Amino acid sequence: MKDSTWLDKWNERYTHEEFVYGTAPNNYLEEQLKKLNPGTILFPADGEGRNSVYAALQGWEAYSFDISEQGKYKSLQLAEQNGVTIDYKVGELQTLSYHEQQFDVIALIYAHFPGDIKSSIHQMLDQYLRKGGFIIFEAFSKKHLDYVTKNEKVGGPKDIESLFSIEEIKADFPGYSIIELQETEIELREGLFHNGTGSVIRFVGQKQ
Repeated sequence: MKDSTWLDKWNERYTHEEFVYGTAPNNYLEEQLKKLNPGTILFPADGEGRNSVYAALQGWEAYSFDISEQGKYKSLQLAEQNGVTIDYKVGELQTLSYHEQQFDVIALIYAHFPGDIKSSIHQMLDQYLRKGGFIIFEAFSKKHLDYVTKNEKVGGPKDIESLFSIEEIKADFPGYSIIELQETEIELREGLFHNGTGSVIRFVGQKQ
């Protein structure tokens, strides 16, 4: 999973002095967490920690992982500034010591893994979510390629394999009651790299 080019890209991006996706949480995550009682939550590909720090501020026991040491450094800095703690690991998912049914929620917010492994990551994550727990997901859809061609500032992968479809989400999370699953156009204002109109998949599912 972790070729050096991929790792270098994210370490380089997170060396910016400012937080490249901002410090405010993702809007969809914020909206969905307000509907739930705080518990344990995992943020894969958490980057600079804006979402996990927000969850910790709301009383969640927040866990994160990413391949970027620089992302962890900035996440812990943000957590300290906000007077909260997060458990942030660096590495690939299969090397990390999470255990079965550890989490009440797994929040996949713009967790764009390479196309050849993204489904296997989703299936691996499923074992760490308790029965009755929730997946909260927002990421760019395959239609987003048209948007990023018109406006690179909106960000997101430029290869269709790393983008998502409704059919892929249904296939990756078969044992879930679908609370919401839609492809929709949204306006993003998140730091330096998510700005403009984009096409996303939004999904909330409850594990059966």
